[in-house]
Amino acid sequence: MIQVAPSILAADFLHLEKDVEIVNEYADIFHLDIMDGVFVPNISFGFPVVEAIAKKARKPMDVHLMIVHPENYVERFAKGGASYISFHYEAARENAEEIIEKIQALGVKAGIVINPDCPVQAIFPLLHKVDYVLIMSVFAGFGGQKFIPESLERARTVREKLDSLGRRDVPIEMDGGIGPANAAEVIRAGVQMLVAGSAVFKSENPQETIKALRNA
Repeated sequence: MIQVAPSILAADFLHLEKDVEIVNEYADIFHLDIMDGVFVPNISFGFPVVEAIAKKARKPMDVHLMIVHPENYVERFAKGGASYISFHYEAARENAEEIIEKIQALGVKAGIVINPDCPVQAIFPLLHKVDYVLIMSVFAGFGGQKFIPESLERARTVREKLDSLGRRDVPIEMDGGIGPANAAEVIRAGVQMLVAGSAVFKSENPQETIKALRNA
């Protein structure tokens, strides 16, 4: 099943409730990028925005932590309404398995994220634990970047490894530069969760764009 997760980072923050309703009505998941200005050179939004969206959200919230020390914040985001919480392998490394367990103990699905310059093999020891894998198809930290084509092979490699471990039910999510023009090849690479920010919220017809992504 293909799911579309519009990235709220690309939404209209002066009219956020309107864009929240677009996700509620037509998409599958809210994707919330949390940036700290340390792990990535940008700052996005924090608990107040996530908690405000949670009050109106009728679809699950997927919180993507682009921050240092993610273990210090997962409980607050879980209490704030997150159904999914992912964090970067590069920000955790030897603590990654412990953080996954902490997220899952909170009743939330745990995901591991890798940037384009991190070998996918680095997360292979964690694939028996995670509930999903998020492969960045741009470098974390900014919206509107161009899709990195090598991400497709990275997704295929992770999909093959998950399948070999008997974890066919674990979805792969991909984030960065995804739109109707390349969604089909992303899906063919084994991705089930498509994160799309600008492609959805800058579209003249977000409903049709979401439909095109899902049915690519």
